[in-house]
Amino acid sequence: MSDASVDPAEVAKFSAIAAEWWDPAGKFAPLHKFNPVRLGFIRNEGCAHFGRDSRSLRPFEGLSLLDIGCGGGLLAEPMARLGFDVTGADASERNIGTAKTHAAQSGLKIDYRATTAEALAAEERSFDVVLNMEVVEHVADVTAYLGACTQLMKPGGITFVATMNKTLKSLALAKIGAEYVLGWLPRGTHDWNRFIPPTELKTSLEQSGLTILKTQGVSFDLLGWDWKLSPDVDVNYMVVAKRPA
Repeated sequence: MSDASVDPAEVAKFSAIAAEWWDPAGKFAPLHKFNPVRLGFIRNEGCAHFGRDSRSLRPFEGLSLLDIGCGGGLLAEPMARLGFDVTGADASERNIGTAKTHAAQSGLKIDYRATTAEALAAEERSFDVVLNMEVVEHVADVTAYLGACTQLMKPGGITFVATMNKTLKSLALAKIGAEYVLGWLPRGTHDWNRFIPPTELKTSLEQSGLTILKTQGVSFDLLGWDWKLSPDVDVNYMVVAKRPA
C-alpha cells in the first residue's frame, strides 16, 4: 500500500508473527496482559463522553467504532461485545486474516478490512470512536496519519491514542528491558527514536483540529505483576481527544 503513513517494514514485521495474536503465551503476551487496563479505560471514558450507563452489558449500542491498526482483533472483539458496530482496519493482510478467522470462531460480526486510514478517509467513512492504540510509533508519517484519522471521526466523536513517551526511562524499560532483558517482546519490535512525547502528540492532534480531553499514564506494577492506570506518563500513556461538534 502506498499511503504516506504506511511503513512497509513495520507491516512486514507484524505480518510475520500474525498467527500468534491470540496466543496469550506467545509473542503478543504483553498485549494480553495490557488489554484489561486499556479496555476499562476506553469503557469508562466512552460511557462518560456519550452519557451511557457503564453498568450495562452493551453500553455502546448504536455507536460505531474504528480500530485502526487492529492487528489480530484483541481490542475489536471486546468492543463488539460492548455493543459497538466495529470496523477493524490494518495494513497487513495476514493480520486481517487472523482477525477474521478468530471473530468467526467467536461468533462476532466485525467488518475487518486490509486497508489504511488514508484509504478509509478517501471513502468518506466516519465513526463515533476511533481507537488508535500502539500504532503511531509504527507509522512513517505521524502528521499525515493523524490527519487521516481525524477525518474518520464524526463531529462530537472521540479518539483514543495510546503510545510510548520518548524518555530515558522508556528506553530502559520499554525497549531494552522488555525486548532484551525480560524477553517480553521480540527484539526489534520498537524503535525508541519513534516514541512520541505527550506534548508532541497533543500538538499534532490539536493541529489536526481535535480538542484534548484527557492524558492518562499507564504503569507496570512490579509487586502486583500487572498494569494499572497511573499519573506517570514517562513510559506508556493514552490521550483522549474530541472532534468538535
